[in-house]
Amino acid sequence: MIHLSVVCCGRAVPFLWLVLAHKSAAVGFEEYQPLLRRARWFLRKHPDVMLLADRGFANHQLMSWLQQSRWHYCLRIPCDVILHGPRRCPREVRRLWPSKGEAILYRNVGLWEDGVCRCNLVLANIRGVKEPWAVITDESPTLQTLWQYALRFRVEELFLDSKSGAFELEDSKIRCADALERLYLVAAVALLYSTTHGMAVQIEGLREQVDPHWRRGISYLKIGLRWLKGVVNKGRQLLMPIPLLMNDPQPCFASKKA
Repeated sequence: MIHLSVVCCGRAVPFLWLVLAHKSAAVGFEEYQPLLRRARWFLRKHPDVMLLADRGFANHQLMSWLQQSRWHYCLRIPCDVILHGPRRCPREVRRLWPSKGEAILYRNVGLWEDGVCRCNLVLANIRGVKEPWAVITDESPTLQTLWQYALRFRVEELFLDSKSGAFELEDSKIRCADALERLYLVAAVALLYSTTHGMAVQIEGLREQVDPHWRRGISYLKIGLRWLKGVVNKGRQLLMPIPLLMNDPQPCFASKKA
């Protein structure tokens, strides 16, 4: 599944997707370019769009497409990518890792063998993380670049909710790509409706009826699902869903262990 989502209030919300019968988890740019084109058309009235993607997606074609589309980006790159600096000989990213707990910022570096693609780079060796990060961006390289890229991990919770956390998508046992794509449409509509319903519960000041924490302790999706179950089983009022919130009125807090 090639998946595009929108990060909103601490979680990712399904936006566009495409299911392929493919031999490998890695897909070429030509496979997901139509999805990007459709996203560009839907977001044509939004001038400030940033694409976040893992290291399997960084390549010449995507970089060229992003520049033509005038989208911002934060992309992680593999440790074997060749870098071209202003003075030094080309070297692999792995040769430049900073010390543990430190980060290094580079401007206007060239990528890959030819060095044609130019961008800014942030290298970080983060405590508590297995592998160092190498993140490229078109914006000024700062520590904020790492926080921007980290928003990409919101999609992991979305996949968890799709597979086992809420909708048990894998239990369908469907192997047909077209059928699975249609089934995910049902899950995506349910995810969106439940999330917006959870936001409506928060705005109406009713959250503590389904989430007893002093502050919000679960996602808006889970709040919405709990409220909708109460509509069916307890006669609660069915609220009017609201548009996705631009700013989170009450960010979710992590447990002490997390």
